[in-house]
Amino acid sequence: MDKLNKVIISMLTISAILIAIVVALLLNQNNKNKGEVGESTKTQIGEVIYDECTDEYEEIGEDVITTNTEEEKISPNCKITLTKYYKGCKDTINDYISVPQELVNCTEKQLQGKYNDWEIKEFSSNKIVLYREFEGECGEHYILKDNNGKIYIYKINENGKQEEYEKTDVATDYLPEKDKEAIKQGLKVNGKEKLNELIESFE
Repeated sequence: MDKLNKVIISMLTISAILIAIVVALLLNQNNKNKGEVGESTKTQIGEVIYDECTDEYEEIGEDVITTNTEEEKISPNCKITLTKYYKGCKDTINDYISVPQELVNCTEKQLQGKYNDWEIKEFSSNKIVLYREFEGECGEHYILKDNNGKIYIYKINENGKQEEYEKTDVATDYLPEKDKEAIKQGLKVNGKEKLNELIESFE
């Protein structure tokens, strides 16, 4: 009888151990499956995020392309050159101006609408060259003369007559003989820019 009880107890113990092992295996397998599902879910989420980012990137890319294809506009730092050609004297005068506030952010087409009498020779956001031809004389022909030992500047008007333009304090006595003689004869200068440069060289 004792032997029978021992056999039964041994069998129950073994059975309990086997059941425990089986249960442990099943639980482990179940957890593993859940982990795989979790990884799969993460992958799907990751793919969705990636796709959304890709879509956003494509949209941004399209915006960038659109921006790059927009017309160039005038910046606030733009410098404008007005090139004027006068048929009467065949002189070309360049005037350099800063961009007027009304032209900031204008396109080339808009600029042409505001300056329809001018030809656009060069256009960029930082530099513009406008060209126009005029009848008659430029009105920027000058003659330097000696008047009581000082340089006087006379301007030639549209009728070809001389009119007093400016009295300077530059003394002719200290000039080189060549320049002194030229001023006595009447030294002709074309353009205000060249006139200013010449007077500065005499001072």
